[in-house]
Amino acid sequence: MCGIAGVAGGDFTAEGLTVTVQHMARAVAHRGPDAEGFHVAAADHLALGHRRLAVIDLSPAGAQPMTSASGRWTIVFNGEIYNFADIRAELQQNGVRLRGSGDTEVLLEAIDRYGMHEALRRTNGMFAFAAWDRAEHRLTVARDRLGEKPLYWVAAAGTVAFGSELRALRVVPGLQLEIDPASVAAMLRWSFVPHPHTIYRGVRQLSPGHLLDIDLSGSSPKVTEREWWSLAETLDASVARRRPTAVEAAAEELEPLLHDAVRIRMASDVPLGAFLSGGIDSSLVAALAARSNAGGPIDTFTVAMPDVGLDESVHAAAVAAHLGSRHHEVRLSLADALAEIPNLATTWDEPFADPSMLPSALLCRAARRSLTVCLGGDGGDELFAGYNRHAVGASLHHRTARIPAGLRSAAGRIAMAPSPRAIDAMGRLIPARRRPPNLGDKAHKAGALLRGNDDAWAALAGVWDQRSLGVAAHPPAVPATRTELGPVERMMLADTAAVLPDQMLVKVDRAAMAAALEVRVPLLDHRLLEWSWRQPIEVLTAGGVGKRVLRRVAEAVLPADIVRRPKMGFDPPLAGWLRDELKPWAADVLAHPQSVRDGWIDREALTQVWVEHQSGRRNHEYRLWGVLMLEQWLAVHHPH
Repeated sequence: MCGIAGVAGGDFTAEGLTVTVQHMARAVAHRGPDAEGFHVAAADHLALGHRRLAVIDLSPAGAQPMTSASGRWTIVFNGEIYNFADIRAELQQNGVRLRGSGDTEVLLEAIDRYGMHEALRRTNGMFAFAAWDRAEHRLTVARDRLGEKPLYWVAAAGTVAFGSELRALRVVPGLQLEIDPASVAAMLRWSFVPHPHTIYRGVRQLSPGHLLDIDLSGSSPKVTEREWWSLAETLDASVARRRPTAVEAAAEELEPLLHDAVRIRMASDVPLGAFLSGGIDSSLVAALAARSNAGGPIDTFTVAMPDVGLDESVHAAAVAAHLGSRHHEVRLSLADALAEIPNLATTWDEPFADPSMLPSALLCRAARRSLTVCLGGDGGDELFAGYNRHAVGASLHHRTARIPAGLRSAAGRIAMAPSPRAIDAMGRLIPARRRPPNLGDKAHKAGALLRGNDDAWAALAGVWDQRSLGVAAHPPAVPATRTELGPVERMMLADTAAVLPDQMLVKVDRAAMAAALEVRVPLLDHRLLEWSWRQPIEVLTAGGVGKRVLRRVAEAVLPADIVRRPKMGFDPPLAGWLRDELKPWAADVLAHPQSVRDGWIDREALTQVWVEHQSGRRNHEYRLWGVLMLEQWLAVHHPH
């Protein structure tokens, strides 16, 4: 895992190119603390920079930028190619001589031999890289299929610049960065900025499965973005192969794929372990890693924060004992958690408001004291229908399937007609012990599921209502499929296309790389994505239980009580903190928010949310956290 940066075109002198790329790479030095390297080709108006976290091939042969044996290609690479051993063997059979033992060289020589698109097609990995073709005077910048590794870029005034994080672009001379109000609205609406947008107008995220072709043969760069892998086409092809099946048969088919996905992610020349929360996803990954590890027990790692209300250490310890792993438990206090909050806007250098960012940052920092690489359990919810909205939606759809669609939609519209606050008011007629919290929000979500249209995901996943925002928010990037998908499948597609790369993986990447920790995610192997979409939704959510097939596989390797445990979140108890420990800080931040001053959010709506939350009548922790994280980011990066 590393940090990359580069600049092409413009009127830089040779010295200017060198200084600029050095500043850009050093801005992401936390991603690669072990070494740095630069490639400057002044005649081609190109400079590439690299910060290295040495994981595979620790020798000088693994240093970057790396040039192919032919001399044609030079690459800066961030990530891992997990199937590099298979590609390496094929290259050697074809007479290619390799100097080192790392995956970067294998990718580089595969590009040289097979061409860019064919080399990418053969990869199984997480990556973002830039490869310079001297023969064609072209720079190719590419990102992995599901967006595990980040890549930001901008083209302005005849210059193209890119980097692993936005902070690499902030140091480019002459680049004017202007906040995009629609991106601010999107961050408040969804808790993240959806790709290909960024918080800055004109600065882009390279979309997952895409590449940039930057032609430097003329007087100024010509940039073309294209798709090298398509989520929509992959889903269409998988759905077309669906056949009726039983949960048991599906589990038998899935188990070897899961095992191999874990196995190929265990190659490392530095200490490797596995996160273990006690939940099904991380526990299954750890169990399969233990089976694959020929060197003895694996190291498992968990953080216990009982003062914060996040303590799955008992469940994690039970799994570790079952696996016979060397288990590490670090206990953190409420003071540790609260002390981390001022650092969040620096760790996430774009506004971001997933509350689990806080424990994730603490977990990764603690893990780095013992390990350099960790396996994580992310991806199970998106690929195997693990979110509550998937299981509940599937159950509701099953129960109402005989009701004509028009009547279902009408019932949904009726449920959503009163505002959530009005429904809360009517709900006070229900005895408190029988009245669910946030009844109005739940009624609107049920109505959205009944309507079953494309707005269902937005109604369930949205935080701030668009009506409270000053401008229209950028929508999440959800591709259109040729296949007609059911309501739950449409939500799964949105979760995979948007929530996964823009929220879940951003959280994992920034938290881990701030600590120079590499996290690998076996459940995001693209072969598992293809397999999961070949399964009827009834199999994935059999019995109204999310991740049913994954649970069936886990039954063979994990204790039954772990497999049966309900889904647990990783969010800190923000609702209580905002009424107690964090109230003074939050009140001070919200007293004169820049987001209100600049017209990005309605003052009256924000005040009402704060008052309702403090009274305990409603829980607005996600709405308040979003505004607080935005204000903190503005104070750090764009103070007035």
